Amino acid sequence: MWLFLYSEIILFGGLFVLYAAYFHAYPEDFVIGGKQLNRVIGAVNTLILLLSSFTVAASITAVRQKSKKLALGLIGFSFFCGIVFLINKYFEWGAKIHHDIYPNSETLVNGDPGQNIFFGLYYVITGLHGLHVIIGMTLLAISFVLVAANKVNENRFAMLENSGLYWHLVDLIWIFVFPLFYLVL
Repeated sequence: MWLFLYSEIILFGGLFVLYAAYFHAYPEDFVIGGKQLNRVIGAVNTLILLLSSFTVAASITAVRQKSKKLALGLIGFSFFCGIVFLINKYFEWGAKIHHDIYPNSETLVNGDPGQNIFFGLYYVITGLHGLHVIIGMTLLAISFVLVAANKVNENRFAMLENSGLYWHLVDLIWIFVFPLFYLVL
């Protein structure tokens, strides 16, 4: 699992290096692009993922302490947080697309090249992150079923623990995505 997580860090790390290179080339355009994003939604999504990381970790502790009902509630809440995150992202992307702000849209193609690059990176990185949220939610759902069936319990909890590690990675990646796009100055 750690090797897989490392490969995911390399993937996003490469994208962050690409972001840094283009930010160096187009700093003003990136600042203008960042100001067009909704910081409130970005901050709310950050809090949602931080809270869900806590509840995933707490669910592992609950399983280890033989508190199945609490563990199921915590896993379910984490899954719900993933849904809220994706709904927020859907509305945020929808608003941008409605305002003709998406890669190679007429507005961006006819504007400054740095803004087209900024939003191209924004959609690729947040879209890839959203895919990872969906994968993490799938792992949480599988863990929920396994806990409910007593296949994950105080003696056998590796599946839930690995699902939690993956979910923490999703959270960690967002901790970098949020300031790079929403707080760029």
